[in-house]
Amino acid sequence: MSQPCPCGRSSPRGQTVSLEACCGRYLDGEAPAPDAESLMRSRYSAFVLERPAYLLATWHVSTRPTDLALEPGVKWLGLAIKDHRVIDADHAEVAFVARSRVGGRGQRLEERSRFVREVGCWLYVDGDLS
Repeated sequence: MSQPCPCGRSSPRGQTVSLEACCGRYLDGEAPAPDAESLMRSRYSAFVLERPAYLLATWHVSTRPTDLALEPGVKWLGLAIKDHRVIDADHAEVAFVARSRVGGRGQRLEERSRFVREVGCWLYVDGDLS
């Protein structure tokens, strides 16, 4: 059986979608994410799979850090998309909650992220934490 996608996406029938059929194709550069929600999901998967190069590549140049060190020992527990709002053809927002555990202590990251599409590719710009 294929590895389930870390982003937790399920099919219309409620079945778990594999990494290969979901975020894997974006992480591997086979195709750009088709919308802001898919980019958000793939970025979460990149955190789970420790792929900082993908995170930097999908971060808008205006807010992208020069490097990205992932926090060691983080166990990602799940992603919940709360809202995906299309503002116009090239701007969107995604509200989400990502749960993790560090050193046995549960953490919750809640953010409304802003995305922009440039040259056909969605990019993370920034977000507001709740």
